[in-house]
Amino acid sequence: MYHTIEEFLADWSDESSSTQKLLALLTDESLTTRVAEGERTLGFLAWHIVVSVHEMMSRVGLEFNAPHHDAKMPSSAKEIAEGYERASGNLATAMREQWSDADLSKEHDMYGEMWSSAKTLDVLVKHQIHHRGQLTVLMRQAGLAMVGMYGPSREEWKMYGGDVPE
Repeated sequence: MYHTIEEFLADWSDESSSTQKLLALLTDESLTTRVAEGERTLGFLAWHIVVSVHEMMSRVGLEFNAPHHDAKMPSSAKEIAEGYERASGNLATAMREQWSDADLSKEHDMYGEMWSSAKTLDVLVKHQIHHRGQLTVLMRQAGLAMVGMYGPSREEWKMYGGDVPE
């Protein structure tokens, strides 16, 4: 859980950077990839990450420019990545301008439960990580290259001159 705005923003900087790198690898063609008929597409999951930033944080009173939860999913991978860049950057700016550390302890109704703002921030980060994991599976199915999140990807092992783990 976060105790200061700067503590969250340091974590958000790292996590949003990883998400941005992953979204930058998407192609327009890859957006329709799904694990099975009837399951969510790669594009849907990527867009869900984008719109969740504003959806969750508007519930705790932050006001900033970002795609809203009901915004239509773009057909372009580039627009999805740009939407995320705007959402994540404007979130950080809004927190610095609108909140103090005391706001982290304020309670809000989040999906029928009372959460502190700090818990909401924690869930926002974990939610993003969860969906990044789903994206990586679908991206592999779509034949896309991968970047490492918490360690090197297979492609990065090769670039570093190491033996790719079996």
